[in-house]
Amino acid sequence: MIKFEHTLFALPFAFLGAVLAANGLPEWRQILWITVAMVGARSAAMTFNRIVDRHIDAENPRTANRELPSGKLTVRFAWIFFIASLILFVAAAYSLNWLTFALSPVAIMSILGYSYAKRFTAFSHLLLGWALAISPTAAWIAVRGVIDSAIPILLSLLVLMWTAGFDILYACQDFEFDKKTGLRSIPARFGIKNSLLIARLFHAQAFLALVLLYFVTGLGWLALAGVILVGALMIYQHTLIKPNDLSRMNAAFFTTNAFVSVILFLTFGGAVFIAKV
Repeated sequence: MIKFEHTLFALPFAFLGAVLAANGLPEWRQILWITVAMVGARSAAMTFNRIVDRHIDAENPRTANRELPSGKLTVRFAWIFFIASLILFVAAAYSLNWLTFALSPVAIMSILGYSYAKRFTAFSHLLLGWALAISPTAAWIAVRGVIDSAIPILLSLLVLMWTAGFDILYACQDFEFDKKTGLRSIPARFGIKNSLLIARLFHAQAFLALVLLYFVTGLGWLALAGVILVGALMIYQHTLIKPNDLSRMNAAFFTTNAFVSVILFLTFGGAVFIAKV
């Protein structure tokens, strides 16, 4: 029910936000509680989404075998796990500083609100992007206790547009189902061909935010290598998917996107430590 590989999309960005905020290695207790907060938030978000969507998932051939609609797990267990994950997240926010705790309700509303978005707006992809995008800025606040730079904002903007773009690609698989059931998405509203163009536009905006982040941080050659590699991966991702051929969606969605966050963490994070030598 909880896809660990999905966590790879957001966790490296949270760690990168923390490293940039600390201009090096954060305190061990900050690393610990940021990790706990991310695990709690991600587990709560995915569990709540599975609970809310279980009847829709049961009707969709692509998702009918998920744990709740297939009966592998009970709804009661899912609710208990969700509440426990939420408590874990709030406890971690409380353990970091007063601002992370004060803003924890905003984070909770963001990560849970996405589950209802497809019922009301075709731009639900941007709401998912927002839910993941708050992680690097939240980690920055966890370390510094304040937003005092454009760096976390640019990093969050990158994550928002990058996530929204790849979620549009993923939603193309459910084009027919969404139209039939009245669920809202960009593919259902604009068609697959136009949606691929919109996803490219979103990823172009993400890349622009990444370039601005590079110049604002001034982190040198290793960070520049990360910019180039991520740009190449974004282009490669879009070569894998055609309007009439979505067969390579898993390679585009899981493999390529997992690499993006890890590459940026290693290159920009590594550049921080090189700059200190």
